[in-house]
Amino acid sequence: MKVPYELFIGLRYLKAKKKQRSISVNTLISIGGVTLGVMATIIVLSVMTGAQDYLRERILGIKSHVVVMEYGGNLKNYKVVMEKVKSRSHVISAAPFVLGQGMLTSETKAVGVLIRGIDPEMEKGVTELTKYMKEGRIEPLSEEGLIIGKELSRNLSAFPGDKLRLLSPFGTLTPMGLAPKIKELKVVGIFDSGMYEFDSNLAYVSLREAQKFFNFGGSVTGIDVKIDNIYKAKIVADDIAEFLGMPYFARDWMQMNRNLFSALKLEKIAMFIILILIIFVAAFNIISTLIMIVMEKNREIAILKSMGATNKAIMNVFMVQGIIIGITGTVLGIMSGYLVCYFLKTYQFISLPSDIYYGLTHLPVKMNVFDFLVVSASALVITLIATIYPSWQAARLDPIEPLRYE
Repeated sequence: MKVPYELFIGLRYLKAKKKQRSISVNTLISIGGVTLGVMATIIVLSVMTGAQDYLRERILGIKSHVVVMEYGGNLKNYKVVMEKVKSRSHVISAAPFVLGQGMLTSETKAVGVLIRGIDPEMEKGVTELTKYMKEGRIEPLSEEGLIIGKELSRNLSAFPGDKLRLLSPFGTLTPMGLAPKIKELKVVGIFDSGMYEFDSNLAYVSLREAQKFFNFGGSVTGIDVKIDNIYKAKIVADDIAEFLGMPYFARDWMQMNRNLFSALKLEKIAMFIILILIIFVAAFNIISTLIMIVMEKNREIAILKSMGATNKAIMNVFMVQGIIIGITGTVLGIMSGYLVCYFLKTYQFISLPSDIYYGLTHLPVKMNVFDFLVVSASALVITLIATIYPSWQAARLDPIEPLRYE
């Protein structure tokens, strides 16, 4: 197999002048810079992807994939609507819910909460609440039963078996004025979702009790829907809304948590841009290495040009060197990044305080092929661009000057 002479000469120029069998220190530094940049970027992106997936899993453990509601008020004839929703493609199950605001009071404290009325049997089909139960069970949930979050339990000093009072601002009119509605409930379970927002502000009661307490009659707030592919939630939501028509509408989990996931996405992009600067620093090392090689090999370049080598061929000689450095550094960086991510994921030797990081006890890692490809492509493009100026300088070298005194 015939090797192009540009490649052959480029490989030879990567070696030190005095030690033909070892790669030059400058070349090693350049390769190390690319390796470090690629490795750091892959590790950070994998950790951020893992954190994003963890938060999504936690949110979808408490909330459904799609919510169907009615414009202008509560959803009537929800059983009929629920059957229609179940008939659509990708829909696995559906469950009604009632949502209202109230205040839970213990002997010493009072906390404003979001009350969610559920049917325990149906709820198991649309959320992972059963999985997050720390104490007690969600079924059977009697009309006097109450399930609260771990943080809410701490705030109220309430535990299974204790009784709390639920107050509603919308009470009954009496001769003395508007009296708040009060219902005594018994704590039958405590859940721990790992999300402080849910664990401190959310409480569950039976669907029938919520309908009675908030004067819903036979209607509900909406219908939770679980689908077979969370990434098709928007398509399914649009399909359900179009199928049901007015006055119904549907929202998917991405719309309901847009701010959080948009912030995570923006943060991931920002970190990618910041870390890619490491590769830019490595690119400057490549530029300086190639410039030094050009200065050192100016006589050899002049001889090549006098023998008929074109400017394009001279450029190719030095671009080959930069590309080899880039490819070597990128491959080593991918391998190193993968190994570090593998050990972080397998052995979990970096611990995190769970009360600060949404219940995370260790650094989350998820390796994404797309992230690996984007980082690799970016590194190769940057290193390729870095070779252009030194190669151009070598190509425009006047062969007469170096050979004048030979």
